[in-house]
Amino acid sequence: MELKIYNTSGSETGRTITLDDSIFAIEPNDHAIYLDCKQYLADQRQGTHKSKERSENAHSTRKLKRQKGTGGARSGDLKSPVFVGGGRIFGPKPRDYRFKLNIKVKRLARRSALSYKAADNMLTVLDAFNFEAPKTKKMIEVLNNLKINDKKSLIVVDKPNNFVSLSARNLQNVKVVSVSELNTYDIVNAASLVLCEASVPELNRVLAAK
Repeated sequence: MELKIYNTSGSETGRTITLDDSIFAIEPNDHAIYLDCKQYLADQRQGTHKSKERSENAHSTRKLKRQKGTGGARSGDLKSPVFVGGGRIFGPKPRDYRFKLNIKVKRLARRSALSYKAADNMLTVLDAFNFEAPKTKKMIEVLNNLKINDKKSLIVVDKPNNFVSLSARNLQNVKVVSVSELNTYDIVNAASLVLCEASVPELNRVLAAK
């Protein structure tokens, strides 16, 4: 698969880049994408939720009424879940939501997500960001030139770049990641994927079938 390379002015550079078909043109595996996104979202959960159960409530253990002769059901103390302020039945407890996923499945999921973007023409290759300082205005200008300013965009660079990251930090619909930080959820969640030219060989190295 060949794509044209654009510059930050939105113009074609006259050069093309060949994308590896084993990464950008495979038959997507939807279940692998689902599992990888599920794991990513599970990892974001703190798991610190907690409610008090019957044994943890600070109420008196005094019996509220006699057991027989009232015409109603028996009742214990105020800690009972049937009373307002009582303990909760089977309430949430702190837990770890993370689960294991094989690296080959995660790699397949990323290749599948990239193949979807390539097939849907949501992929743009940029020669390089020539930012000399962090400038949000400059990033907005680049997005306007590429005609993706109104889309949720994911920018992939070959290695962490503070100038690019800080320029996009205040833009709600733009996220900048390096190849090592790229995950399936971010790819699926973006309406436009911008790859720096230097990031393509790094993607080939990281996502190559092994």
